[in-house]
Amino acid sequence: MKRISVVLLILFLLTGTRVFAQESIIETIQKKGVIRVGMSTFVPWAMKDKQGELIGFEIDVAKKLAQDMGVEIEFVPTAWSGIIPALLTGKFDVIIGGMGITPERNLKVNFTIPYQHSGMSMVANKAKAKGFSTLADFDKKEVTIAVRMGTTAEQAARKHLPNAELKLFENESQALQELGLGRVHAVVSSAPMPVFHALKFPEKLFVPLKENFTKEPIGFALRKGDHDALNYFNNWILNMHTQGFLKEKVTYWFESKDWETLVK
Repeated sequence: MKRISVVLLILFLLTGTRVFAQESIIETIQKKGVIRVGMSTFVPWAMKDKQGELIGFEIDVAKKLAQDMGVEIEFVPTAWSGIIPALLTGKFDVIIGGMGITPERNLKVNFTIPYQHSGMSMVANKAKAKGFSTLADFDKKEVTIAVRMGTTAEQAARKHLPNAELKLFENESQALQELGLGRVHAVVSSAPMPVFHALKFPEKLFVPLKENFTKEPIGFALRKGDHDALNYFNNWILNMHTQGFLKEKVTYWFESKDWETLVK
């Protein structure tokens, strides 16, 4: 009898541990009443307004998600180069930060279906890049390109501009500062930032390429093994596409400049 009791106890503990380990992050979020969102600043995906509050396309998407889940939201600003490791160690529940879906990243995290698409463009210094109008013009050893490290912009620059010298920066504002000072020829970044930045400083900067030179799907990133969370987020995104919410936000943040007065 004693042996049977011990066996039953072991089975209970093993079963209990297995169930606990498999609890979806969706259940955890509901129990805590808050969803923690990892993000980083990319204009106009996420940025701070005049009052220091976070605004942008990603911020609206994340707030709508929290509202539909009936929970509060906590944004966790994180350096882009360390955002996936931070997710994997549990510092937040999901990344909603304009993250491009790539095979390399997909080995470490699971991605939802795309909720938006982006592409790479560049903003250039008028003096240093005078007469440049093609990728080939920038793909030269004497040309210096600034990019934010750990981003798909860095990957795109390495692939499409292999002969240019790359200068890597922890955040985009540092790269843009180098551009404004004339220390680099151009900054490669996700659209529509290059266009907006060129419009902000028309006397110094311009957009040399007529179209984006890459196109990439953007998804939420979450830890592997959580099929319930992946199912929920996928269906939420599908609903937001169907209801027109995502299109409405894309129009406001990417196709207009109505929000500029909030940050200037």
